[in-house]
Amino acid sequence: MDAAEVSVAQLTADLFRAIAHPARVRVLEELMSAESSVGVLAETLGMEISHLSQQLGVLRRARLVVTRRVGPMVYYSIRDPRMSQLLAVAKQMLVSSLEDSRDLLVTMGEADRLDAAARIDIGSSQ
Repeated sequence: MDAAEVSVAQLTADLFRAIAHPARVRVLEELMSAESSVGVLAETLGMEISHLSQQLGVLRRARLVVTRRVGPMVYYSIRDPRMSQLLAVAKQMLVSSLEDSRDLLVTMGEADRLDAAARIDIGSSQ
């Protein structure tokens, strides 16, 4: 792997680290619909302003959100609209994985019931 590939891999890892917190994912999902002030975000998400500000700082340093100041108010918005696609794909992958797990558990449950029925049949024939 050459230096450029390593650099891109590092930047990709940095991007995923920046969104690797449930609060930051929730902030990004909320900002996908419209820009918002810290106060409105805090109320909508039910977060303390200090905690929200920390999370917004991480997203801002990662260049995932941008700010716009109007007087004393600061409004946040998504920097790149493709973030919604990234989060949507992640959600689809998660749902698919959960469905696979559910199907496996159902299959295992059926196997367990068959095993139990077989044990009952064996026990009653002895």
